Amino acid sequence: MSALREIAAQPLTSSAFAPFGEVLEIGGAPDKIINQGLCGRYHDRAALDFGPGGRAGISLFDAEPRSLPYRLEMVERHPEGSQAFIPMHRNAWLVITAEPGTGPGGPPGAVHAFVAAPGQAINFHRGTWHGVLTPLHAPGVFAVVDRIGESANLEEHWLEEPVLITGP
Repeated sequence: MSALREIAAQPLTSSAFAPFGEVLEIGGAPDKIINQGLCGRYHDRAALDFGPGGRAGISLFDAEPRSLPYRLEMVERHPEGSQAFIPMHRNAWLVITAEPGTGPGGPPGAVHAFVAAPGQAINFHRGTWHGVLTPLHAPGVFAVVDRIGESANLEEHWLEEPVLITGP
């Protein structure tokens, strides 16, 4: 039996995550000050995409915490729309993505892993291979904004060889 392929999770940054989606976080000056001057609005931070025949939906997820090293065996993607993971806690959590791979509809390519800091959320672009919600601490509660519609919007791919994700 061969050793598991191993990758180290990197800190989540907008530039490193850009091929897969957007990092949603507060940084710099707000776009606008609202609510009697007591609230900074950081406006329109994600390209939400729900495809034809779909609409935006907000669901709540309660995921069991995992620990590092984490054994990644499966990734998924949503061909009909984007998907945003918004933590409802102030803990670090693991974000896993994979490159598109070769050919349309083909298996995922290289796997990447990021540790999201407290206060960071993400939005996966439509069709991006990614891991499941992976909180590193309880509670694992997230709001998820994604496509609601009649067509199938989930593809899963089980990896031929699992990947071991270690800490930074």
